[in-house]
This record gives sequence, structure tokens and C-alpha cells, in this order.
Amino acid sequence: MGRLALPLGSMGEIRVKEVSAGWTARCKYRHEDGSYIDVRRTRKNKEQAKQAVRDAVKNITSRSLSAQITAQSLFSDVAEMWLGEFRTDAENGIYSLSSVDTYSDTYRNHVKPQLGNLRLFEVKTPVVNALCQSKLKANSLSLAKHVKAVISNVMTYAVQAGAVEENPVRQIAPLTERRAKTKKKKPRALTADELMDFLGKLDADEQARGKDLPDLVRFVTATGERAGEALGAHWEDFDAEAQKLRMGGNLIQARGKGAVRNKGKSETSAERDIPLPSWAVAMLTERRAKLGQVDPGKPVFTNSRGGYLNFANLTNRVWLPFRKRAGYEWVTFHTLRKTFATLLDGAGLTAREIADLLGHSNPWTTLNTYMGRGQETRRSADVLDELVRSDDEQKWQ
Repeated sequence: MGRLALPLGSMGEIRVKEVSAGWTARCKYRHEDGSYIDVRRTRKNKEQAKQAVRDAVKNITSRSLSAQITAQSLFSDVAEMWLGEFRTDAENGIYSLSSVDTYSDTYRNHVKPQLGNLRLFEVKTPVVNALCQSKLKANSLSLAKHVKAVISNVMTYAVQAGAVEENPVRQIAPLTERRAKTKKKKPRALTADELMDFLGKLDADEQARGKDLPDLVRFVTATGERAGEALGAHWEDFDAEAQKLRMGGNLIQARGKGAVRNKGKSETSAERDIPLPSWAVAMLTERRAKLGQVDPGKPVFTNSRGGYLNFANLTNRVWLPFRKRAGYEWVTFHTLRKTFATLLDGAGLTAREIADLLGHSNPWTTLNTYMGRGQETRRSADVLDELVRSDDEQKWQ
């Protein structure tokens, strides 16, 4: 049986080959009339070559769409085309699947009811501005910005297809918070004494121990990882000999797909090395030994079926009840991340060193939000060794 034909207007798998000039990527593209073309691009590295092929296919798609999309096209029809391409790009790893869910929800609930039945030529700056400003007043700045982003992307798509000459979103009024400004709260973190008290209550809580919470909290405390990064950690990321953890991915919940592990929140946060204090190395080593034979590609912290933990379920069923029992209702996993940053700041690490450990692209984020970069250092692990010794040292050594 022969190979199945590509769907009309779609591209096949991108293949790459090393050549004298670098790397050549190629794929087949099938036009709407059923004919095929071979799309090839050569660049210095694999990813650039593959991206060049994707861009070329997009240009082909845009040209073919010009016959389908006109100024008379319904905004809703063009929006569905754009969302379809955006979803495909996300599945190919270009965008986050969670962004697809966010934009889809924003379009369905807030944009389509107002603009869906308009023709493209009717989507003008005053119309867009009125919608964005109404969402700003009635809902929030965040929602208004999402509405603006969705409309802008759809209209850019229409511009590329030659249906309209310019994107009307570019001329709308700035979106700024209209509510009375309140004094920004200082980032709150656990002190060293509070951290030890918190860990002690974790160890003494039978329900918390039964749900594997003590190890998870110590893991987050030792690494400063985001909750999704901690839940997405695999055993292959842990190097006991080098005493470090390789941040290999961030766990997100994507509609229709469940838990999905992506490359990270940003380029800086993706695949960074985090030195571990000796007590964390001992904890993970003992944990792995208790499991016996472990699959390197499986998560360190799993649900009852051996898959990824659901963060919402973990929070509602285990994490929140414990915090109430312990008298630390204000503590979240993000608090532990801020605690990691604040304690290291107090111990003398620079903002750049801490930013690299946290995966921040800009040290100012670390300074302004977390404290009240590729530099390799074991100072963080040494500091945490000094701060969290006592019972933990006796337990795992």
C-alpha cells in the first residue's frame, strides 16, 4: 500500500541534512489543487533551517489564501483559519499549547460575540478600541491585552493574505490600568527559622507524608524551580555524582492533551543546570533507591499511575489542607521560590547568579519581584547546606 497523500494545503515532515554550507531542511507541500512542491532552505544550523522552511510554507499558504480571503470575508472565518495555524505551530513546538488555550478562550468568549459577524473591512480602529476599552473597564487589564492580541493576530493574518492594507489594532489607545493604584506588596518569603519550622511540621504531618509532600517541598526549596518545572523533572535530569539537576522542561495542562512537558517558560529558563545541596542529593538518591529500577524518562514525582502529577489536584487536595493545618496559609510553591532567592541574596550571591538559577532572563525581575546568569557556581548549594542541616543531615547521611 502506497504512502497516504498529504491533506490539501498542508506540509509534510521536515527533514534535515548536513551539507557543506551548514544544514538543509526540506519538506513536501501540497497545494489546494493537489500538486506538490519541494520546499528547501539552507542555514547555518538545524533549527534555523527548519524555521526557514516553516516560514517559506507560511508564505506559500498566505499567497494561496489571498484568493480565499477578501475584505468581504467574515472576521470569524479568518479567525478560525489563524487559530488553526497557531494550533499547528504549537503542536510543532513553536508556541506553547497553553497559549493556544488562552487565545482560543479569549476569542470564543470575548472577541467572537462582538466581531464575529463583521466583515474584515468593517473591523476598524474605533471598533477595536471600543471593545478593548470595555473589557478593560468591566474585567481586567490582562483580559483587555489578550483581546487586543487576538484581534491583532487575526488582522495581521488578513494583511498577509492581501485582504486589508493595514492592521487597525496598531492605532488603538494605550491599555493601562484604570483602577486606583495600590502600594505594591513586598515579596514575602520564609525566613530561615520559618523554613525549618515549616519543614518540621511537614515531616510530622501524617497526611502530608502519605502524599509525598515533604520530598516535593524540599525539592522546590533546594532548586528554586517553578511548580511546573519541579513536577516536570525526570530522573534523567538528576546527576548525583555532579550534585546538580538539569532543568529539562516545564509541565503545563493543555486542553485535550492533559499534562504536557514543554521546554520551559523562556529561553533562559530552559535547560539550565542547578547545583544541589548535599541534603537534596541524599534525599533524591534515597528516593531513587526505594523505587528500585527507575525509568530515566519518568518524572521524579508521580501520580498513583506513574504519570505526571496534576498541579490543581495536588494543590486543592493536599497542599492547601496542610498549610491550613500548619498555620502557614500564606505559603505557596511560589513563596518557596522567593525563599530560595531571598536566602541566597542574604548570603551574598549576586542578582545575576540568582537570576540564572531561577531561570530569569533579566536580573531586574529577580531584584524587583523575588528579593526583599549562565555562571557556574556551587555557592547556592553550599548556602542551602548551611541553612538546612540539622535533622535533614542526620536523616539522609
